[in-house]
Amino acid sequence: MFFYQTKDKITIVNELNFETRHVYLNVPHSKNPKPSWYGESVGHFEGDELVIDTIGVNDRTTTDNYRTPHTEQIHTVERYKLIEGGKILQATITVDDPGTFNMAWSAVQRWRKTDRVLEENPCAENNAEFLGYDVVPIPMANKPDF
Repeated sequence: MFFYQTKDKITIVNELNFETRHVYLNVPHSKNPKPSWYGESVGHFEGDELVIDTIGVNDRTTTDNYRTPHTEQIHTVERYKLIEGGKILQATITVDDPGTFNMAWSAVQRWRKTDRVLEENPCAENNAEFLGYDVVPIPMANKPDF
């Protein structure tokens, strides 16, 4: 993951599939954000910790790598900070979705810092392996939904 920061926004680029996420800094959430794949993320700093609050995620995504579904009520708060002298990026994520879970839950993920540069990983789009898993068929629409 690569974080690019300007005064008003942080752009997070995940090298896997070149996923790009925009986090707008020091602004409130929209009144009624239109549900989307990444939802609406707003952030701020609490000391040296980046706090990202996300709402408006559509129910077409999953909560985790086990494909746990969620509703459009999902609300996540991520807290990113560097630990171990800046060698590790740690994210503590809290997920709240009263339509799916009985209570909010939290998880911790860590990434080791490397000196690698962002590399392009070209591949042809296909539906053969949804999210890297080739275990169930993917629902496919007969016509586009846009």
